[in-house]
Amino acid sequence: MVYRPFHLIGRFGLAACAVSLAAASLSAQTASSTTAPVVGPNPSRVDIFTGYSYFGAHGEVKPADINYSSVNIGAMGSGAFFFSKYVGAEIDFVAHPNGVNDGLYNAGGGIIFRVPMQNYTLFAHGLAGGGKLAGPNSEAPTTLEHEPYTWGPNLTAGGGMDYDLPFLNNRFSIRLFEADYRYIHADFGPTNATVPTGGVLGGRANLSGVDLSSGIVTHFGHIIPPPPITYSCVISPTTAFPGDPLTVTGTALNLNPKKTATYNWTSTGGTISGTSNVANVDTKSASPGTYTVKGHVSEGNKPGQMADCSVDFTVKQFEPPTLTCSANPSTVNPGDSSTITSTGVSPQNRPLTYSYSSTAGTISGTTSTATLSTTGAAPGTITVTCNVVDDKGQTATANTSVTVLSPAPPPPPKTATQNLCSISFNRDTRRPARVDNEGKACLDDLALNLQRTTDSKLALVGNETNSEKSGPKTRKGRKAAATSERLAAERAVNTKNYLVTEKGIDASRIMVYTGTDDAKTVTSTLIPAGADTSSMTATPINEGSVKPQPRTAATTAKRHHKKKKAASNQ
Repeated sequence: MVYRPFHLIGRFGLAACAVSLAAASLSAQTASSTTAPVVGPNPSRVDIFTGYSYFGAHGEVKPADINYSSVNIGAMGSGAFFFSKYVGAEIDFVAHPNGVNDGLYNAGGGIIFRVPMQNYTLFAHGLAGGGKLAGPNSEAPTTLEHEPYTWGPNLTAGGGMDYDLPFLNNRFSIRLFEADYRYIHADFGPTNATVPTGGVLGGRANLSGVDLSSGIVTHFGHIIPPPPITYSCVISPTTAFPGDPLTVTGTALNLNPKKTATYNWTSTGGTISGTSNVANVDTKSASPGTYTVKGHVSEGNKPGQMADCSVDFTVKQFEPPTLTCSANPSTVNPGDSSTITSTGVSPQNRPLTYSYSSTAGTISGTTSTATLSTTGAAPGTITVTCNVVDDKGQTATANTSVTVLSPAPPPPPKTATQNLCSISFNRDTRRPARVDNEGKACLDDLALNLQRTTDSKLALVGNETNSEKSGPKTRKGRKAAATSERLAAERAVNTKNYLVTEKGIDASRIMVYTGTDDAKTVTSTLIPAGADTSSMTATPINEGSVKPQPRTAATTAKRHHKKKKAASNQ
């Protein structure tokens, strides 16, 4: 027999290097991912490994001293259940079918330790179990048969490294290598003395070797369970009037994106509808009060896969309308009308209906304006009441007032003027505007009338003849300046001056005019209060331009030759 231990270790080492380089390349390509691998912060609960296994045998059958050879063909499978992030229990099974002169099947269980790191996991384990060993066979053509498969105790110790693949939520890892030391003892029975001529060798084998493996690790579950679902909800608005729509929105955290969440809503008031995280509440049928909306979200029936939320809302009683009322104009004459204006406001914009009433007069209108007629109303204040009601029967009232004035008193009856005495200016030709003693009787009568009627006035109208209007001619035959135009005014002003200075009559009660009569006179007219003076055609005199003349007689030197005539004029 030719002993060939580990003649394929170099070949396996090259394969392991290639796998390591490929894993490093994947790590470099995915280093920019922002998704934290599950194995790092939250490693798996169960790991299943399947892969290729190479067994480098070292041992021989005693007492025949026939060596075992390495087995190139082999498969390995293991399962590990972790109690925590670092410690778990493991079972494995290794199959190395008949090689050149050997065969080995091994099963065992034990404890496993691991150290999860970013993208990599290191592990070590120790196992004990049983193995079924056969062989070895001779390489030369001979009739020798291998030892029959025989069970014996088995011990395994070793470790390795896994690389976490950055896809499918880190479901798979590549086992870059697993290197285990295995020891198995087999007792093949009594030694066969006829070994040289063929048959079963018999004897015992203490076989040890290095078991090198590589393959795929599949992960299941997590040490730390996913965080429970949390659910919160808000409603907008939180306060409403009957009929106002409400919207409730739920926010769920820690949902599993691979699962479809189911939402349900209930409400203690109104009608709620919605099958997503958003629902609508119809409050038309809700009475005033406070109600609760409850939401439920679930991804399964296990604890942590469902959550509830609740939020309250309030339905308020409709607020009554408000009303203001005004009148324009607020003061009218009897029989006139006033416009009444109402301004009603409903806080919820409910439809409004208006009506009116008044303590007097007649009011008409059913909109925001009405008309008050004061026909037949007595003078005084009329109170107008404005009313408004919404479609819910809620009312508001406001008042305004309109003042009806008393009718104006009728104007006093117009009093006719009274013509009194007139004064003649024919006697004093040299002073034709002077009031002489002959006119005193008339002047006394005028003063007496003014004193009897203290609210009356006196109109004095001065006149002049047509010849006085023509005026004297000068030596050259031309007419002199129209000094006669002042005679009528002077006669009236002189008459007034006598009444004021001699009789004490208030000057404001005497009015002076020039008339159109062809006479040297001053006529007088008594004008009672309220008398109609529209028929008067006299022209008012500008008293500032006419100076009154005194009643004194002419000097003696100038009239000594006419003493008799002057004396008669006195």
